[in-house]
Amino acid sequence: MKIENPVVWFEIYVNDLKRAKSFYEKVFKTDLSEIGDPSDDSIKMLAFPGDMESKGKTTGALVYAKDMQAGGNSTLVYFGSNDCSVEEARVSEAGGELIRPKMSIGEFGFISLAKDTEGNMFGIHSMA
Repeated sequence: MKIENPVVWFEIYVNDLKRAKSFYEKVFKTDLSEIGDPSDDSIKMLAFPGDMESKGKTTGALVYAKDMQAGGNSTLVYFGSNDCSVEEARVSEAGGELIRPKMSIGEFGFISLAKDTEGNMFGIHSMA
């Protein structure tokens, strides 16, 4: 029986969309694109690149919602990497805070933990 990744989307709530966009684009060397309803100012979204049609390849977005505050939530998103120390090295320069430098999680590889410019904690995972 093939087990598929049930995670298909994530959202990272932010207070300053421009600042958060700059942070994630710098740390992960990627481009985020605007999605959503441009006529509704109460919610703005910037999507990470991805293919919603491919099972097991999760994507998501930075979200500004008028009544939703960033930080202090209990969701932890892990971003994939070839070597998490590479992205980890860009966190402070991009305005974030390194919480836990690269550490081994045994046979499951390595992780780093950091906070973005909005106070959201996230992880970086690699096998090397």
